[in-house]
Amino acid sequence: MTVGWSRADRHLRSPRRSVPAMDYKHIASTVADNLLNCSKDQTGWKVCKKTNEVTVHWRPSTEFPGNLYKGVGAVNGSPEKVWGCLEPVPDGLRVKWDNNVKRFELIEKIDDNVSVCRTVTPSAAMGLISPRDFVDVVLVKQYEDGTITSNATNVEHPDCPPKPGYVRGYNHSCGCFCVPIPGEPNKTQLLSFFQTDLGGFLPRSVVDSFFPSSMAEFYSNLAKAVKTLKDN
Repeated sequence: MTVGWSRADRHLRSPRRSVPAMDYKHIASTVADNLLNCSKDQTGWKVCKKTNEVTVHWRPSTEFPGNLYKGVGAVNGSPEKVWGCLEPVPDGLRVKWDNNVKRFELIEKIDDNVSVCRTVTPSAAMGLISPRDFVDVVLVKQYEDGTITSNATNVEHPDCPPKPGYVRGYNHSCGCFCVPIPGEPNKTQLLSFFQTDLGGFLPRSVVDSFFPSSMAEFYSNLAKAVKTLKDN
């Protein structure tokens, strides 16, 4: 278990070369394809948590030695309102309602839909998980049926090396799908995908219990945030 940076943490991963702009786009596009496939693939999923807002599933990740988690739930609000609460932008609404996002920073805008961002998370699990930060390339993509998606994965960037006070974590293909529900314009199906290497030396039991509970809280807090927008 680590709190902040330990000497070992600093050497967990060797630095990778920075990625040229076109490679960022290619990486982001590949993630979008991966998540679209995940959204359609119903094989191998097991339910690990269920609440009024969401059913959380898991299966082994094919990208790292951990689990891929999928959340499926319906949110009372149009896809545009739900997306407004999820949109990955600095000073956006998400930092106001998502207890697991303390700060969101734009490192580089690659084009209108692709950016490199840093997300800072607070300590969690009663202090067992110390503050983390994540550097990701993020693609915002909309599909013909009106589905709005965020698609992200970890990258290195020369302007954002690991920082003292934070354990560098690594997101693998992750994101959210705001899917319109036919005949219900004020309701949105929300699919979420998380597969995160938290870094450090956390017991597997801590990680396995954290994500399902965290995702349930995510959906509950999002529903409240969207309702606030809806009532204004």
